[in-house]
Amino acid sequence: MKLFDAHNHIQDNRLFPDLEKVMKRAAEVGVVKMGIKGCCESDWPRVIDLSKTYDGIYPSFGLHPWFISERSEQWLRTLENLLMEYPEAAVGEIGIDHAVEERDDVEQEKVFFQQLELARTLERPVSIHCRRAWGRLIELLDDFGKLPCGMLIHCFGGSAEVATELVKRGGYISFSGSITRPNARKAGPAIRAVPDDRILIETDAPDILPTTATGHLNEPANVKLVLEKAAEFRGLPAETLAELTFRNAERFFGF
Repeated sequence: MKLFDAHNHIQDNRLFPDLEKVMKRAAEVGVVKMGIKGCCESDWPRVIDLSKTYDGIYPSFGLHPWFISERSEQWLRTLENLLMEYPEAAVGEIGIDHAVEERDDVEQEKVFFQQLELARTLERPVSIHCRRAWGRLIELLDDFGKLPCGMLIHCFGGSAEVATELVKRGGYISFSGSITRPNARKAGPAIRAVPDDRILIETDAPDILPTTATGHLNEPANVKLVLEKAAEFRGLPAETLAELTFRNAERFFGF
């Protein structure tokens, strides 16, 4: 069984010191490909290094809404140059987050649109972060228009209805360890609402540890636990869903 962790941050300082062991454990459960998401200017170089060090890694570079206040004056030019230098790279992780207490919605949306425009111009897929802002995200996507290479909505926690609307707009819906939580009441209906050709699985490592995992940090090997829970919700054998999500991730990333 081959697995594709569609969204993680193994460049994070919490995982990076033990990365050889992390990658070994991932390989042992069948994780052969993963999408690594850069979130800020300071971690983009490490994402590059990892993509050159390990096979089966698909890099993405973006400015996450948590880090927009830290951006340099030349951040957008740096990002564009990076994406042009690495034509296999996607845009992400980007998005909007209404769970941030001290936030500037105007700035979040401006930075989000600037990066969507890069993705459209350079014809790259996009990985999108959204918390407590599903309605606004749909409004913004409608305002922006079509993304030629589609979008991955990572760590989806919305309703089945929202998932359906995002799929209509070209979205792939990616589920993380949050679906294993006892209070994840929307997870089952949402997973069942996503078409076979649009469902993905991820870890978002080192965060969002599945409730059935060991240790205190999440890692790519735990995507198997996400798979098992998603397959349970969907009423499919895990092997069948593994094949679907693997094929979908390869299509999304353009391989």
